[in-house]
Amino acid sequence: MANTTSAKKAARAALRKRVHNERRKRTMRSTTKDFRKLATEGGKDAAAKLSEVFQAIDKALKRGVIKKNTAARMKSKLSKMLASK
Repeated sequence: MANTTSAKKAARAALRKRVHNERRKRTMRSTTKDFRKLATEGGKDAAAKLSEVFQAIDKALKRGVIKKNTAARMKSKLSKMLASK
C-alpha cells in the first residue's frame, strides 16, 4: 500500500485510468468480433462495421491501450478479411 499522499493519489488515478482502458479494450474487441461474424457470413453491413472497428482501434491507439504496429496489423488483417469475402 502507498505511504505518501502523492502515492495514494497516483494509485487512485491509476485505478480510474484502468477502468477507461479496460472499457476501450472491451469496445475494440467486441466490435472486432461483430465485424468478423459479419465478414464471414458475407453480410453487406460488414463494410459499414469496418469503419466502426477502425474507430475503436484508433481510440485505443490514441490512448496507449495498444501500440502503433499492433493497431496497423489489426486494421490490415481486417481489411484483407473484408476484401477476400
